[in-house]
Amino acid sequence: QAQLVESGGGLVQTGGSLRLSCAASGGTFSRYTMGWFRQAPGKEREFVAAISWILDSTNYADSVKGRFTISRDNAKNQVYLQMNSLKPEDTAVYYCAGGRKTIATRDRNAYDYWGQGTQVTVSS
Repeated sequence: QAQLVESGGGLVQTGGSLRLSCAASGGTFSRYTMGWFRQAPGKEREFVAAISWILDSTNYADSVKGRFTISRDNAKNQVYLQMNSLKPEDTAVYYCAGGRKTIATRDRNAYDYWGQGTQVTVSS
């Protein structure tokens, strides 16, 4: 059974940085598109970033472009989200997701596996 486990969330001040990690197991994740999504209280889950297994192509939401960086280490079955210049509006539960796709898609319905989420809180 494929499993994704996020870690690295926490409380940080505006302008600070955090690095989220997602540990994958039970599947051939080296050939999966991996993504990060987030959900703030009272809002729908939204796309943050994705990385394809083909040439490690990436895709970012406009709201995080230039501040966040997604990367992967297939040898370790890990996906990372480096978050810099954090803002209070980045506060949310962040979810890692994996899908059998070849493109770094924003479509959450394209993802087959999801983690339980990790809380990120940015104080003003």
